[in-house]
Amino acid sequence: MAISQAVLATVFGILGNVISFFVCLAPIPTFIRIYKRKSSEGYQSVPYVISLFSAMLWLYYAMIKKDAVMLITINSFAFVIQIVYISLFFFYAPKKDKILTVKFVLFVDVFAFGLIFFSTYFPIHGNKRVQVLGYICMVFALSVFVAPLGIIRKVIKTKSAEFMPFGLSFFLTLSAVMWFFYGLLLKDKNIALPNVLGFIFGVLQMVLFVIYKKPGTKVLEPSVIKLQDISEHVVDVVRLSSMVCNSQMRTLVPQDSADMEDTIDIEEKMKGDIEKNKDNNKEAFLISKN
Repeated sequence: MAISQAVLATVFGILGNVISFFVCLAPIPTFIRIYKRKSSEGYQSVPYVISLFSAMLWLYYAMIKKDAVMLITINSFAFVIQIVYISLFFFYAPKKDKILTVKFVLFVDVFAFGLIFFSTYFPIHGNKRVQVLGYICMVFALSVFVAPLGIIRKVIKTKSAEFMPFGLSFFLTLSAVMWFFYGLLLKDKNIALPNVLGFIFGVLQMVLFVIYKKPGTKVLEPSVIKLQDISEHVVDVVRLSSMVCNSQMRTLVPQDSADMEDTIDIEEKMKGDIEKNKDNNKEAFLISKN
């Protein structure tokens, strides 16, 4: 029995939803680190703002198209999770990054999306609106898939794949395959074409990872200086300085043999008194313990 295109499209759409769901959860380790550090310094909000804009754009397109339910489900989840990411980033970000994040959200997610919405929803109607909006989504998706070119260039230049996580590249490539067949079976080139480019760049990233992978390489962490080591070093410096001072004083103050013998006797007597004090302290400790 032949399987209809609609059923196959649904199957690939479900697979695309499952894979994209886990891709959306990929930043969770980053935000766990941000939560533990109570600071978002070293990270940027740009990827999450762009991802939010992408989810909003594809949601708008899917609702206008009316027969792309699978796009609505995954992009609804992406819309919510990106808002959560941006909120967490904003909460732990320093003041400067908070201001930049607000500006970027207003410019991209409010102004840019609002411009697209009002310029396509009211002046254009029917299939023409779907076509124009589809072209906008396709161009944006293509620009997003071209973004890994920077990472690919860095990997080739440094001959190291440490900047390119293989797992993420693999799942993004797999996701591109699922959404390509979903768009192909729906006969929607706006969904299918960008994922061709996504598949090509995904495979290229994985090939580069295999070529430039350096097994056993670890991120070097700065050495930790122990307080005990510092204190021992300070004690050694003090001892050395006292020895230098004593030698200098002995060279500056001439002493005859009688004075030298008296000095030695005094020093030996002081050492004997110190040893006696130690013995007395030990005996007192034992008595108190018993």
